[in-house]
Amino acid sequence: MSAQDRVNPSADGIAASARAATGKGLPPVHLWNPPFCGDLDMRIARDGTWFYLGTPIGRFELVKLFSSILRKDGDEYFLVTPVEKVGITVDDAPFVATDFDVEGEGAAQVLTFKTHVGDSAVASADNPIRVTRDPETGEPSPYILIRANLEALIDRKSFYRLVECGAHHEDWFGVWSKGTFFKIIPSAELPD
Repeated sequence: MSAQDRVNPSADGIAASARAATGKGLPPVHLWNPPFCGDLDMRIARDGTWFYLGTPIGRFELVKLFSSILRKDGDEYFLVTPVEKVGITVDDAPFVATDFDVEGEGAAQVLTFKTHVGDSAVASADNPIRVTRDPETGEPSPYILIRANLEALIDRKSFYRLVECGAHHEDWFGVWSKGTFFKIIPSAELPD
């Protein structure tokens, strides 16, 4: 690509392309294979705040639009439109699960999570919950898969509520949803 043909990505340009490509529902970013146009100075903080050029993006509609064209390839995150692909930085997970609904009990229980950008996902074999623990402090970091390699960090208040829905199963403490048991911590490591 010559210097004349090179595209300099900008948030405005990506937003315009995303608006043009977005209809009802999420755009099919997994089907688009545009050229990589470089990295954009955009970052998603651990608390779900989106930053552009070091400044928080204050317009929810713009954050929601950007989140709809987000894709993870390997360990890297990109905003993808039919005509361009730009890299962005994600500190932890791109979404934050801020609440969830519970229906039923035991193995028949169904947990439906909501994110800070308006997405929802039912915890299931297709949208698993996973919990990592800090090796030094043991502090848990719980996540749920929202869509196509994109996870949400389950916020602290929701995690405490999730623990209240927990049960012991095969030497593990965890939660059921749609017939799948999601492990949180070995039962033996819980205080009596």
